[in-house]
Amino acid sequence: MAVKLQKREKLVVGLGGGCLVLLLIVQFIIFPIIDGKKQYQRRLVSQAKTLSEMQNLQSQYNAIIKNTESSRSKLTKRSKNFTLFSFLDQLAGQTSIKDRIVYMKPSTTIRKNSPYKISLVEMKVQGITMEQLISYLYRVEISKNMVQIKRITISKTDKKKGLVNSILQVETLQL
Repeated sequence: MAVKLQKREKLVVGLGGGCLVLLLIVQFIIFPIIDGKKQYQRRLVSQAKTLSEMQNLQSQYNAIIKNTESSRSKLTKRSKNFTLFSFLDQLAGQTSIKDRIVYMKPSTTIRKNSPYKISLVEMKVQGITMEQLISYLYRVEISKNMVQIKRITISKTDKKKGLVNSILQVETLQL
């Protein structure tokens, strides 16, 4: 049973069908393309951020490697018979505080998974001026022997004004 449609009805049905086809094209072709483009842009931004972080980490890693190589080079250039205890004792003589040393306690710690040991000397000095202490600390820190102050305690003396007591912990790496 075929229904005969008037020209006007045919036009309305044609326009409705055209709108339906246009809606299907927009819904299933154009919107997915736009969404895909947005997802692609988000992924691109995310990957650019990841790349930037990786480049930052690579530069940090390269700096660490360079620092490690520099430290290793300095350690190998250090005198073969270098000991932290004798180095600190020699500096105490140069800065005129050797007679003010109450004690010097050396110790060594072996680092796990490393070819290096940590050599530590704790020393106590009494009745020195701040200038003497500063001179001593300066010489320790600027030495090319990779020696550093780990901890320092400074207190005033009860006996003479202007004098201080100090307990130092000095450390270095050793092969």
